[in-house]
Amino acid sequence: MTRPRAASDRFVAQLPDHIRSQVAVIHSPLLRIEPLEVAVEFGDSAGLIFSSANGVNAAALLNVDRSLPAYCVGPATTQAAQNAGWDAQMRGATAEGLVANLLKLRPRSPLLHLRGEHSRGNLAERLTESGLTTREQPIYRQQLLPLSDEASQAAEDNQPIIAPLFSPRTARHFADVWAGSAPLWLAAISEAAAEPLKTLRFERLKIADEPTPDKMQKAVKKLLNHVMRVESAPGAD
Repeated sequence: MTRPRAASDRFVAQLPDHIRSQVAVIHSPLLRIEPLEVAVEFGDSAGLIFSSANGVNAAALLNVDRSLPAYCVGPATTQAAQNAGWDAQMRGATAEGLVANLLKLRPRSPLLHLRGEHSRGNLAERLTESGLTTREQPIYRQQLLPLSDEASQAAEDNQPIIAPLFSPRTARHFADVWAGSAPLWLAAISEAAAEPLKTLRFERLKIADEPTPDKMQKAVKKLLNHVMRVESAPGAD
C-alpha cells in the first residue's frame, strides 16, 4: 500500500475477508501529508471546494470557516468534510464530474478550492473560465518518500506484489524508486496514473473503470484472481 497509512488502512479494511486472508499487507507510503502554516485567504468566498480528504483535514487544522458550504469530489472526501462539521455535498465522483455539476448548479460565488501544493485538474481555472469565479489556495504539502525497508526487501523476493497506485504523481514516483525483481502486478486509478508505470517491467497493469475507491478495490480483486491462477498453474514455482 502506497498511500498514507490512514488511507491505506481504510482501503484494506474495505476489502472482503477472503481477499485479506490471501495477502500480506506491506505499508510503504510514498507521500507524507504536511499541513502548511498559512492564513486562509477567504476574501468574499461564498463556498469551498474540497477535492481530497487531505484538504479537508488540513482545513480543519486551520479552523477554516465551517459556515461555508463545501462542494466535494467523491464520497470519502464528502464524508470527511461532513464529519469535520461542514455542510458538505458530493458534487462529482471525479474532478471532471465536480466541474460539470457546479457549472450546472451555479452556486453563489466566488468559490475557494483548498488543495495540496501539487494538484491536477486546474479546477479553479476551468470554473472561472466558464463563468463561475473560483480561487485556489494550497494548504498542505505532499512530501515524497522512499520505499520502506519492508517494501524494498519484498521487491527483491520472488513473491508476487500487487501495488495499487492512486495518483499520477505517486505512480511517477513509484516508477522512479522501484528497483526490484519480484513479479509486479499494478492497479492504477486512471489512465494518467497508468502512463508512468508503463516504463516498469510488470506482469499485468489494470486500470480502474472509474477513479474511485470501489473501482480500485475491484481492480485489486481482479489482479489477485490473476495472480492466484498463475501461481496455481502447472509448472509454476
